[in-house]
Amino acid sequence: MATPEVIREAVRSFDLAVDSVRELNQALHRDLDGGRVVVRNPGGGHAVAVGLDAPFEVEIEGHVGYYCAGMNKLATVRVRGNCGVGVAENMMSGVVVVEGSASQSAGASARGGLLVIHGDASARCGISLKGADIVVRGSIGHMGAFMAQKGALVVCGDAGESLGDSLYEARLYVRGSVAGLGADCVEKEMRREHAEQVRELLARAEVDDVDASEFRRYGSARRLYNFHVDNLGSY
Repeated sequence: MATPEVIREAVRSFDLAVDSVRELNQALHRDLDGGRVVVRNPGGGHAVAVGLDAPFEVEIEGHVGYYCAGMNKLATVRVRGNCGVGVAENMMSGVVVVEGSASQSAGASARGGLLVIHGDASARCGISLKGADIVVRGSIGHMGAFMAQKGALVVCGDAGESLGDSLYEARLYVRGSVAGLGADCVEKEMRREHAEQVRELLARAEVDDVDASEFRRYGSARRLYNFHVDNLGSY
């Protein structure tokens, strides 16, 4: 009886101590079939694994700089370290996971997909969010979800000053304390549908030690949608 042939998944490897970030990104842009990719020695390099448009599974073994996984589409990118400014900026779909902490503007303008940060996120996390979901295992800095339009931000820790300033229709959930709310952001009732959304996002983010019932919800008071002289001081 013939022994069944075992086909191992091909894994491509890049070493950024030898290969350039340009060579890495060009190789990933040429291949639209996806596959598993391991990136070693990122050394805090900027724009690592940006503009992906295929179902890659990219594992980055170390810290990265600015705009890692920016404009991501379809790919799953995991950073085994910390990130600089703008991780997953303008992400369209897929998943980006940061096992460490992230600097400012994480998930800026992201339109779809899921960003997970297992550490903390700095200022302006989810700025101008346009439809993606963000789960932060730790805390976030000031002006989280500034001008966020659509999507959800789940913060398992605390939030800094001016949370949700000039917010539109994004949903904000915070488990810990909030230092202060921004213009037109108010606390809202946490109904069953909202608890279910938090529960689903925590499950997708593989955060299994946090109870969805412990969160509070924040959203837009909708006073800034149209100009009104009584609200002049808030503009």
